[in-house]
Amino acid sequence: MSLKKAVELIKKSDNFLITTHTNPEGDALGAELAFYFLLKKLGKAASIINEDEVPPAYDFLPGKENIKKFKYSPKKRINFGCLVFIDCSDARRTGEVYRVNTENRPVLNIDHHISNERFADVNWIEPHSSSCAEMIHKLYRKMRIPFDKDTATCLYTGMLSDTGSFRYSNTSSSTHKAVSQLLKFNLDTVKIYSNIYENIPFEDMRLLSRILPGMRQGAKGKIIWFQIRQDMLKNKKLTFDLTEALLSFARAVKGVEVCALFKENLGVKDEIRINLRSQGKVDVNKIASYFGGGGHRTASGATVHGKIDIVRKKVLAKIKESLK
Repeated sequence: MSLKKAVELIKKSDNFLITTHTNPEGDALGAELAFYFLLKKLGKAASIINEDEVPPAYDFLPGKENIKKFKYSPKKRINFGCLVFIDCSDARRTGEVYRVNTENRPVLNIDHHISNERFADVNWIEPHSSSCAEMIHKLYRKMRIPFDKDTATCLYTGMLSDTGSFRYSNTSSSTHKAVSQLLKFNLDTVKIYSNIYENIPFEDMRLLSRILPGMRQGAKGKIIWFQIRQDMLKNKKLTFDLTEALLSFARAVKGVEVCALFKENLGVKDEIRINLRSQGKVDVNKIASYFGGGGHRTASGATVHGKIDIVRKKVLAKIKESLK
């Protein structure tokens, strides 16, 4: 069992480096912080290094000051005995961080994406789990490590964000059982929700309002899509999750089955980020995998090189095939 092997690796290692994917959200941050707290309770040395900074919406997370921003240098050496990837379907999702393992230290891969490439020495993968936060909750129970309010806040944040506030199909009875245990610590759930979802700066909201009129539909309303070119985001550093905000609007449209966002990545010529969401009938992981990406059945993405109009037409054609 992968969980058993994960526990064995944790017990025999003394110094851990923890990381997650670029542009981290609630599950990535909450899960890696909770894992960091677990290691500290075991008396282990641990550090967290991410490619990107903690987004302002998650400044409330306990322990977030322990997350350091990483800048790659071939000469840079970081001392660790075990490298831990959390919420990464493949190692390169960390940006440059994965390259620090020059001495081939043991690698632990904790993830819930069905598309995970199982790239580590120990791969603990649970596609049926709502989130990595729910998996870390299970790890605490397996190792009989007591919860506290800080840990509970991080784990609740992870489960809340990855289940769409417990609305998505990945929300299970085990998710609710885990949350019920966390709520015993008198969490300020209103504050957590408000920080994540009701904390958009005015200028960012204005940008969102300029993008929304570009919403289009296809397949008789079963597909909703947006397209964002570089010039719309040029010199604009977003402080909230534009992707989730747009796709949440799209999912609310009556009759929609699949939502898609096509965005030209800033600073890179002809690199398109594709984000896909499904209401459940269409497996968007298969579509994303076709274009070199992956994720979950109802939420996936890919990065593709090419002109945005051409990429969009190819992806929409694939979605239409899946609707038949």
